[in-house]
Order: sequence, then C-alpha cells, then structure tokens
Amino acid sequence: MISKESIIPGKTLLFLDEIQECPSAIMALRYFKEMMPELHVIAAGSLLEFKLNHDDFRMPVGRVQSLYLKPLSFQEFLIASGYDSMVEYLASVDFQSQINPAVLHKLQELLHQYFIIGGMPAAVKSFVENHDWRQCQIIQSSLLSSYYDDFAKYARTSKHRYLQRMLEQAPGMVGQHFRYASVDPDMQSRDLKQALSDLTYAGVIYKVHRTSASGNPLAAQIKENKFKLLFLDIGLVKASQMLDIELLQQKDLLLVDRGMLAEQFVGQELLAYGDPYLPKKLYYWEREKKGSEAEIDYVININDKILPIEVKAGKTGSLRSLQLFLTEKNQTIGLRFSMHPLSFDGRILSVPLYMVHEVKRLVNLIL
Repeated sequence: MISKESIIPGKTLLFLDEIQECPSAIMALRYFKEMMPELHVIAAGSLLEFKLNHDDFRMPVGRVQSLYLKPLSFQEFLIASGYDSMVEYLASVDFQSQINPAVLHKLQELLHQYFIIGGMPAAVKSFVENHDWRQCQIIQSSLLSSYYDDFAKYARTSKHRYLQRMLEQAPGMVGQHFRYASVDPDMQSRDLKQALSDLTYAGVIYKVHRTSASGNPLAAQIKENKFKLLFLDIGLVKASQMLDIELLQQKDLLLVDRGMLAEQFVGQELLAYGDPYLPKKLYYWEREKKGSEAEIDYVININDKILPIEVKAGKTGSLRSLQLFLTEKNQTIGLRFSMHPLSFDGRILSVPLYMVHEVKRLVNLIL
C-alpha cells in the first residue's frame, strides 16, 4: 500500500535486498514458501553469511534454496560490453580454426580491460556506460571500503582488526603457499585463522587446497593445512594495490608479480563456470620430492577425468611439472592456459586465457 505497487503471485518478483539488516525477515521466508508458494522471492545481502553464522539465528531449513553467485566471468563481461557475437564465435572455435588477427587483437584488448575492471557488476556497468577508468577505480575502492564497514557491523565471531588485516594482505598473497606469519608476524595464528575462516565463509577469499590427485573425489585427498589463496575479484586485487590507472593501461598485466594475476584470473574463471547450486572447490598439486619438486596450479574434474592445469603468463614456458604429473598419475591429457594459440599435440591441450569458459567443450572434443 505504501509503495503503491501490486504484488501479483506468478508475475511479481519480490526482491528483499540487504536482508541481513532484518534477521526476522530471513526466518520469515519459510512462510512465503508455505503460505504463498506461487510468489517468487529472492533475498540478498552484503556479507549475509556473517549474520547467518550467529548462534541466535535459525535458517528456515528446507524452505530456502541458495545460489552461489560470483563476479561476472570474462564471458559475461564480453556480453555486458556488447560483444555477444564474439562469445558465439568462440563457442564455435575448434582445433582447425584460425582466429582472425583483428578479432584476436580485440580479444586481447578486452582481456586486458577485464584484468583491470574485473567482474564486480557496479564496476563493469560504469565502464560499459562511461569508459571512465578513473571512475571504475573509485567504485572498486568503495567496494573494498564497504567490506571494512560491514565487518564493523557484523563480525562478532572474529575481532575486527584481524579481519581487516587479513583482507588487506590477501590480494597480495594470491597464488602463494599460505602462511599466517606472512599476514602479520605480530598477530596470533589462531586469531588470523578465525578471520580467514570467516572471510572464506563469506566468499571474499577462496582456499585452493593441496590434493594428492590420486583418484576421485579430489576433496578426499586434501591436506587441510596446505593451501593457497584466491581473492573475490581480479579487479579488486588490482584496486587494493592502488596503482596509477595510466600505468595499468600501459603495463602487460599478465606478467605482473610472476603471473599472479593470470593465476587469479584462471581460478576466478573456474569458480564462475561451476554449478551455481553447489559450492565450488579448487585444488592444486605439489610434489615435494627432494631434487624433483613440481607444482600444478590447478587440478580439476571434467566428467570423470582428472585434469592438471598449468597457468602461464606468456606464450611460452616450461611444462616440466605438467609432464611429470601426467606420467606419475598415469593421466593422458594436461591443460595449459596461456596466450598460446589453441592447440592439441596429443598430450597437452593449450587453451588461450580468453577461452577458459570453453575448456569443457574442448576437452570433450578430444575424449
């Protein structure tokens, strides 16, 4: 009555935003399901998981279906930028295709843009409408600040300063073997551990766990205390470093910090294309044999196959670890994500970074 809007079941979508401000509204979702099941209802909130994790909160089990949403993927970024036809074109590319040089140049340009802008919807929307890099950077900084503000309001299970310190340091630790002392040597590991757990639960940070990859499921073979980090969004990773926007436009971002951004990008892409109704996990593999160390950036499943992934910032680079994994684990196909053209030599499938979203289709062409 107050809004002068009619709510018509079957036609109206009721969207309850910032629902974490009213926990009783979350618990009331069960009554929408039971008393008006034909009405479509979505609830969303900033760091909603912090509120759900409180001892006095009771989730209406069996009445709410969760979706695990991620920032826009590179494919979605192309669509948001008006390049729908380019997405359709990439979906038809195979091993016999030769990408037109002009199209290839544009794809590389758009990939560079995505490395700076990332996939946070507000940042993408601003850039698509205004092409103002500075405004995009301001939005990203504002988003990071909003996380700090939300911690102050909702973080009861971990002290605010530990959350803040973890959030400050995490973007610079992407792809590294995680050590609590690297976050802050003056802070207790147990407090940082709780902060990391909260940020992981809230989807701001993702753990990439080490797995032996000796069989399926990969999750059954992890070492809980061995992991690397991914951040929520590649654009926020760059924004946290507060680099001058003109420098970012000129620099080859793929080579920044030993290819750290390329590893962030691939991990973020793999998460984005997972089933939105299931929590997505990522894994890596490491061999610690003295004199024969090796590491694989990611290990994934496609169908029932275990596939190792090496991420390379440029077009070239040694694939020793990939070859070693294939031999040791008796696997037939390895993946290289880089700027090398699409190719398959009978053992290594090379996929350009701008085609990560096509990897399952490409693997199925081989198997």
